[in-house]
Amino acid sequence: MLPDTLGGAGQTAFARHTVTSSESPSAIKRLGQNFLIDPNIVRKILAVAELRRHDAVLEIGPGRGILTEALCHVSDRVTAIELDPRLHAHLLERHADTPNLTLVLGDAMTHSLEGLPIGTIVVANLPYYISTPLLFRLLEQRDRFPRLVLMLQDEVADRLIAKPGSRDYGVLSVLAQYVTEVTKAFKVSAHCFRPRPEVGSAVVVLRMKQARELSPEEEPMFTRLVKAAFAHRRKTLVNSLKDEGYDVQVVLEALRTCALEPVVRAETLPVGQFVELSRRVTLPRQHAE
Repeated sequence: MLPDTLGGAGQTAFARHTVTSSESPSAIKRLGQNFLIDPNIVRKILAVAELRRHDAVLEIGPGRGILTEALCHVSDRVTAIELDPRLHAHLLERHADTPNLTLVLGDAMTHSLEGLPIGTIVVANLPYYISTPLLFRLLEQRDRFPRLVLMLQDEVADRLIAKPGSRDYGVLSVLAQYVTEVTKAFKVSAHCFRPRPEVGSAVVVLRMKQARELSPEEEPMFTRLVKAAFAHRRKTLVNSLKDEGYDVQVVLEALRTCALEPVVRAETLPVGQFVELSRRVTLPRQHAE
């Protein structure tokens, strides 16, 4: 159930801030700007986010601010990072009397996240043109962000939840599922945005796992192995790793130890088998450096 602050005046506020391009800065196509305008979707996002008043929240790409407004109703500390100076100025003016909101003009790919409190919840409609690299960056900060609630392209959401053997299963699937429990919460129609995007959208929830199978020292080798394994999808795992600098005999021995056939392909292996392989296969020094 949503907090009381979302009823009554809160609903009126959401309706009031279903903006048109004449009232706010227009979208810039090269920045992948598609502004959320549907207050019902905002309420659904808050419902799956399960925010408490004392939770610190990070929003990336607030745009015209419809989600920002809602987050400020339910959290005592909201930080929003906006790349576009026009939108940043617009939000500063609009939220001049919102003391629990910190607006940052910057690039979320490079802006320091270390100043955010441990336990910050990320709730964001990620800019679609850089959603995957942004997602990888957030996963690298998994000890800071226990939960990510993200609007993404539907195809990226499908990659996040993909199972071994499926067309969508790949690097993003393995690395995300290693550190998180991923849920595809709901789809979002293109009619809920202005301008309307050409791709479908979905909201996903990623909850960081409390315990992980590898040590912090082992995880870079795991990540490197997974990326190398999927670097040549048409090839067997052995040949793909060979092309990425791994010793064939070491790989074959690791496969034998894990009871895997030499002709196995990366897209058929579950996360746990990648973990086991990463413990047995190391990259030669000249390639690791």
